[in-house]
Amino acid sequence: MKYVSTRGAAPVLSFDDVLLAGLARDGGLYVPKSWPELPVSEIASWKALSYTDLALKVMRPFVGDALTCDELVAIINDAYSHFVTDEVAPLIDMGNGEWMMELFHGPTLAFKDVAMQFLGPLFDHVLTKRDERICIAGATSGYTGSAAIQAVRDRKNIIAFMLYPHGRVSDVQRRQMTTVDAANIHTIALEGTFDDCQDAVKALFNDHEFRDKHHLSAVNSINWGRVMAQVVYYFWAALKVGGPEQPVSFAVPTGNFGNVFAGYVAKRMGLPVTQFVVGSNSNDILTRFFDSGIMKITCVEPTISPSMDIQVSSNFERLLFELFGRDGARVARTLTGFRETGHFSVPPEMLNDAMKEFDGARFNDDETRALIGKVYIESGMLLDPHTAVGLAAARARRRDPAVPMVVLATAHPAKFPDVVEQVSGTHPALPKHLVDLMQRGERINVLANDIGKIKSFIDERVAA
Repeated sequence: MKYVSTRGAAPVLSFDDVLLAGLARDGGLYVPKSWPELPVSEIASWKALSYTDLALKVMRPFVGDALTCDELVAIINDAYSHFVTDEVAPLIDMGNGEWMMELFHGPTLAFKDVAMQFLGPLFDHVLTKRDERICIAGATSGYTGSAAIQAVRDRKNIIAFMLYPHGRVSDVQRRQMTTVDAANIHTIALEGTFDDCQDAVKALFNDHEFRDKHHLSAVNSINWGRVMAQVVYYFWAALKVGGPEQPVSFAVPTGNFGNVFAGYVAKRMGLPVTQFVVGSNSNDILTRFFDSGIMKITCVEPTISPSMDIQVSSNFERLLFELFGRDGARVARTLTGFRETGHFSVPPEMLNDAMKEFDGARFNDDETRALIGKVYIESGMLLDPHTAVGLAAARARRRDPAVPMVVLATAHPAKFPDVVEQVSGTHPALPKHLVDLMQRGERINVLANDIGKIKSFIDERVAA
């Protein structure tokens, strides 16, 4: 399996090289040169597989000869041994053809664990094999940071720097990053938004001298390894609710578009999916695109679902590459113009192609709170605000009630206890391994949104 950049000018790489590269050298994102296609009969034969066995089947085509089958099995088994349930992503029947897939049973209580717990031992294996070291630079709106830190902490071949927007993540999200006592972990509270954090990380990668000096790599969903691991749970859910004989729909609360793009990959592989519903909060750039075909940056508005407080969705570039017929030069021109002007548009026929598969719906904080309260009264189930946005979007945009709708529950309600308690009157408790989180000492490094200061901070910590 070979990989190409969405901007068409970077070298074609193998899986292990793509894993360590993260962002392509032309500023694009790596995708497979061609999508592996699976017959429905083969997908149907996977119904009785465990999650780990299914992960091997789904991921094997993307890895190629970079890993042996035994090596991939060992990494997968290591990854999912850290979840509290062997199912990894259990499904809850909510009635009326609605299903909730709980993706928060990993160490940091969020869906990012499903990919990050795989990425950690995968990095370790590849780096040990090559006798190399890397410096990870990542941006987080709340979920990725803690999941990445738990995945790579104390790994001797990795030093990690995680940028998060100062004052714009929940207390639990912040503490899951800043209380980790590991010599190879460093956090940066950047004075700005998540988009500023993401821009800073891209600037580090696009400075090729700095990138090569520190052997930079990525754990954000710009790294193909992240997306690949997330594809598995779409197959898992579909097989549990009647697929592949029965088509399935998915609703995904989405900020950076990586989670829902993994579902799109599953469909390209042959999984029968009729609809993807993108749920947005007030930062609704994706929903506006699916309404109009126009991608336009506005100001980031802080909300109670902070992991979606984004105006530049990095992974949308991968979908754009497909909509543009894999014309990397056109993607590069379009996104260069987007950075200069703050907007771009696609022709009506391309918007129609996108809308065959995607719908979008937006919900403000009051609407999100109302749904959390309604679901709690009706079922006793507590939802975090991101999952609530996903469920609201599913109910607003579901096309066919005969097709099962799977909503991705992206976080444990205890990650956002204040909001959940305010609405439900019930304080969601943290699991045992995090019960003392609010008493642990923090290490907080606040930096101005200045790429020079960020580079100096990284230089100093790496040297130390």
